[in-house]
Amino acid sequence: MALVMENTKILEFLELVGRLKHIKRTGWVICDIDECESIAGHMYRMGIMTFLLTEENNPTKLDRFRCLQIALVHDLAECIVGDLTPHCGVSPDEKHRREDEAMKKIAELTGIAGDRMYDLYKEYENQSSPEAKFAKDLDRYDMILQAFEYEKRENSPKKLEEFFKATEGKFDHPFIQQLVTELYRQREEFEKKSLLLNGNI
Repeated sequence: MALVMENTKILEFLELVGRLKHIKRTGWVICDIDECESIAGHMYRMGIMTFLLTEENNPTKLDRFRCLQIALVHDLAECIVGDLTPHCGVSPDEKHRREDEAMKKIAELTGIAGDRMYDLYKEYENQSSPEAKFAKDLDRYDMILQAFEYEKRENSPKKLEEFFKATEGKFDHPFIQQLVTELYRQREEFEKKSLLLNGNI
């Protein structure tokens, strides 16, 4: 009987996680981006980016597996509360309260594994480790990379400039800083080509 109850809770947990595959990221919805990414899509690419850490670009020896774990749980609460942004009219304190409450509910469904996920979530929220800080860099970088992809798809240079302004100067890890520099270079080239094609130069 206890095993049945435990498995029932795990299934409930997995169904909650499954919601993230379908919840669109609020920032893109507000900007009227068609077919925009889901929360799960955002976390997946963050997770994949942790594999790019190597001996050469990881001089401080970040724990790659821990970075991956943090990336996969950092927005997990949004399966219950949704993707809350400053545009939603919810104060930062209230946002954190709702997300913390959601994470506690999620943790209760999965026992020891849930406790681990909750601890990783708090580590990220408090930015209390080098791995949490790296995950924050990944979060911001994935956002501006996604913004650039939408600008290219819609042939609308600088349309999503607000996302770049919001993250400017906030990247800490040297490897991510290099990727940001390359992204800015490509974005500038894209803008120049678009201006040429439209006869504005």
